[in-house]
Amino acid sequence: MRKQTTPDNQLQVDHPDGSGYLPGLAIDMVIFGFHEKQLKVLLLEYQNTNLLGLPAGFIKEKENLNEAAKRALTHRTGLHNIYLEQYYVFGDYSRFDPEPLRKILKSKGMNPGDDHWLLKRFVSVGFYALVDFTKAVPSPDLLSERCDWYDLANLPPLMLDHQAMIEKALETLRANLDRKLIGFNLLPETFTMGDLQSLYETILGEKLNRTSFQRKILSLDILERLEKKWTGGAHKAPYLYRFRQSREVAVPEKSFL
Repeated sequence: MRKQTTPDNQLQVDHPDGSGYLPGLAIDMVIFGFHEKQLKVLLLEYQNTNLLGLPAGFIKEKENLNEAAKRALTHRTGLHNIYLEQYYVFGDYSRFDPEPLRKILKSKGMNPGDDHWLLKRFVSVGFYALVDFTKAVPSPDLLSERCDWYDLANLPPLMLDHQAMIEKALETLRANLDRKLIGFNLLPETFTMGDLQSLYETILGEKLNRTSFQRKILSLDILERLEKKWTGGAHKAPYLYRFRQSREVAVPEKSFL
């Protein structure tokens, strides 16, 4: 897979003081990918280390936090105008472990001292996103060799506390799905109730009762019912729906990064 040549790959990992970046603060992104009843997560693989982890980023000294997250998301996926939300700050001292990063730097031919900026303690701001993984173009960063989608139900062991980050992000996604669904833009402009239920079931990881689901969704008043979907003559053809973009349940525009 070809590496990016964007400015994001110019991170000065060989500069031990981390010039130009806020010290001790990082971004970790849980990028969920959905398509046709599959739910995946984007991971970086570090060659010759047996380490895998979440895409991460750092905040420039004169850069807003949300802009840094947007920049990192675009570099890893090639996507723009994606709903990205801050969901948790990971700051426990127990998560501090410089050895995985030391191993990664050594795999790049470096011999970092204990005072190298990447080996110091970081507080990490967690962001999550949900995208159609068929539209993304995963790209590794300067320290990684591969960037790819992994089945959420069958993840390999991950470095540091990245498994816990994914679990927390998934918990947040599931809890806020009703309010955030419009923002994720995962469905075509018009869709059936079955399409919507399939999306819910994939993210929630469970089967839902069709009648109860339809009653719940319609009670949210976020859908506009259109004509029936043409199926060639069957009188039981399903109705098509689209989101009411003006409803309060829609994600505010300012939430888009």
